[in-house]
Formats: sequence, structure tokens, C-alpha cells
Amino acid sequence: MSSSNSNSADKHYTYREFGNDNPAATERATPELPPKQQNLRVQATRSGRKGKTVTVITGFQTKPETLADLVKTLKTQCGTGGTVKDNEIELQGDHKQKILEILIKLGYKAKISGG
Repeated sequence: MSSSNSNSADKHYTYREFGNDNPAATERATPELPPKQQNLRVQATRSGRKGKTVTVITGFQTKPETLADLVKTLKTQCGTGGTVKDNEIELQGDHKQKILEILIKLGYKAKISGG
């Protein structure tokens, strides 16, 4: 009897519905492209934000860590708040032109989108 209970780590599961043994298996793979190969769109919008203007940058194909560093740089340069949501950067206020200049200096291919 002692041989069947000797090692709980040697258990094999035929079917397992719940559990998080391998969180990397459920993560979405994001390709890490260099800045000059990414086509970014910069646009100011107010939809769904109770009338507040927000500048949204879309089109990133990079890791979340890279986006976190970039949003920190943009927030500092523009002197405003911002966040990363769903692989997009949102900055408070209308900073389209300034963000476009910063992104181009950093080597990204970016253009202003929308009206």
C-alpha cells in the first residue's frame, strides 16, 4: 500500500478541466516586431468616455513589457496620464501630433487616423 501513496507528484491525469499547471499554454502569442515594421495609428476619440478626449495608439505587435515602457515614455513627454488596454495605448487628452513625432523619432511607422 505504501508504494501507491509514495509520490503524489507522479500522478497522471487522463482528463483535467480546471487547473493552471501551464499558464504559458493559454497565453496569446504576440510577435515581437521591430519598431520600423509596425504600422501604428494615432487617433483622438471621445466615444464611450463621457465626453473626455483620449488619444489612442493602435497596431502594436509587441510584448506587454515593451508597451509598458513606451507608455511611460509617452506619458512623461506629454505630461499626461495614460494606460495600456488590449494591446493599445490610451493617453488622456488630444496629443496626436506630439505622439506622432515621438513615435517617428523612436523608429515606428505611424500616421494620424480619423478626423
